[in-house]
Amino acid sequence: MKRIRLLVPDGMYKDIYEINAQLLMSLGKEGVVFDIDNTVAPYEILRPTQEMKDYFTSLGKSGIKIAFVSNNKNDRANVFNEELGFFCVPDASKPSPKGILRCVKHMGLPAGKMLLVGDQIFTDCLAAHLAKLEFYMVKPIKDKNTLFFRIKRFFEKPFIHIYKKMKVKNESNA
Repeated sequence: MKRIRLLVPDGMYKDIYEINAQLLMSLGKEGVVFDIDNTVAPYEILRPTQEMKDYFTSLGKSGIKIAFVSNNKNDRANVFNEELGFFCVPDASKPSPKGILRCVKHMGLPAGKMLLVGDQIFTDCLAAHLAKLEFYMVKPIKDKNTLFFRIKRFFEKPFIHIYKKMKVKNESNA
């Protein structure tokens, strides 16, 4: 069961905007590492929108540290982050935790004070848990409709089901 737990999200949300400063502070979180593609922005959005900028500004004003980790190339990740100026690890090779651990080291926070937000179980969730961070999953902004992604999303369903069962169980015990 412990190995399966590596693939089960710790929280699930509609989008990043539900993971606001108030929620993070109530959970004792001081730093968030965000996946970029399909978590913060769709693939075709090269630069952050004003809504995205406002969101990250609100987190920063609340004292939340922010970093990005992406499996995408330097060009994509750096162009997106250029106006924001956060620590960013492109070509992170998730599910390897190395890129996330670089973010942890940069932020200088204990793992228990941080979390990773992403849209995929087999890359983001696994990498977060291997780095000893909690993982909050958001719905993909715009899913790729390739056979590979459809298969991957199919195989994610059992782990999402486990999360939902655990959540119901925890709520009934509260």
